[in-house]
Amino acid sequence: MRIMSERFNEASRALSDRLYKAVYKLPNELKAKVQEIRVRAEKPLALSVGNDTLFVDNKFTLSENYKNSLVASMEDIVTTFQNICCYSVYSHQNEIKNGFVTMGSGHRVGICGTAVSIHGEINSVRDISSLNIRIAREIPNASEELLRKVGKLDGGLLIVGMPCSGKTTILRDLARRISLGIDCRIMRTSVVDERSELSGTYAGISKNDLGLADILNGYSKADGIMQALRTLSPEAIICDEIGASSDMQAIEQGINAGVSIIATIHAENYHELLSRNQGKALIGTGAFKTIVILDSRENVGKIKELIRLRGAK
Repeated sequence: MRIMSERFNEASRALSDRLYKAVYKLPNELKAKVQEIRVRAEKPLALSVGNDTLFVDNKFTLSENYKNSLVASMEDIVTTFQNICCYSVYSHQNEIKNGFVTMGSGHRVGICGTAVSIHGEINSVRDISSLNIRIAREIPNASEELLRKVGKLDGGLLIVGMPCSGKTTILRDLARRISLGIDCRIMRTSVVDERSELSGTYAGISKNDLGLADILNGYSKADGIMQALRTLSPEAIICDEIGASSDMQAIEQGINAGVSIIATIHAENYHELLSRNQGKALIGTGAFKTIVILDSRENVGKIKELIRLRGAK
């Protein structure tokens, strides 16, 4: 509980002083459960806890009613955004144009505003109107149940779940456990961390514990997979939120090299996964012997279903 409340404090420190002082006084038991902090200009400050949205009032108490709640000003938005970017917005332009910034410890911040387009492509975002701070959860042994049920990871593993169901949390702990050989044999593990969410890498140092995994930070999934295959001789490659056509091609290269691919994808269940073109294409690569479906955001990290696939390579 203490560790998760500290994660909340760490993420919320990016808020303007006025908003930070309000949420800092919340009880640790609640902080440990908060998944997102939403800051919208001239709108109530909101916290996402499971399927519930809670609001902080001027007396620093919580309510499901947004009336009389603390309202974020445009000044709060500007200050929070500057804090998130460590007062160097320009250095984060590549992330910003894709709609997010990853903070030093892996907390990911979604950005809403007015798109600035050049030749039909988004080049930046101006007039920031709302920020969504997703709190990165590092929970030791979060993947213990998964490893016990899946057994050997030879043949590839696809973790399926909705947002905030625990996919990234499990993936982070999985990298630690298999690279250190905890309850399994040690596997040479490469982590392709496109958005720095898994490792929280800052100045070359991983802020999250990924064991002995080699971290390719800031690489696209496709480029990172190919780089790992060329230079790191991995037995397992881990990456989050797979799905682009370029990812599929790199995954097929990994299969041909005998590497176990461990990845996540958004979907509520197996039926929904197969109803999407990217889901069908991913299954069609033959990269995954096992599919794990996670439960809802109310039961973070819990396994709802485990599916064994035939024909995996």
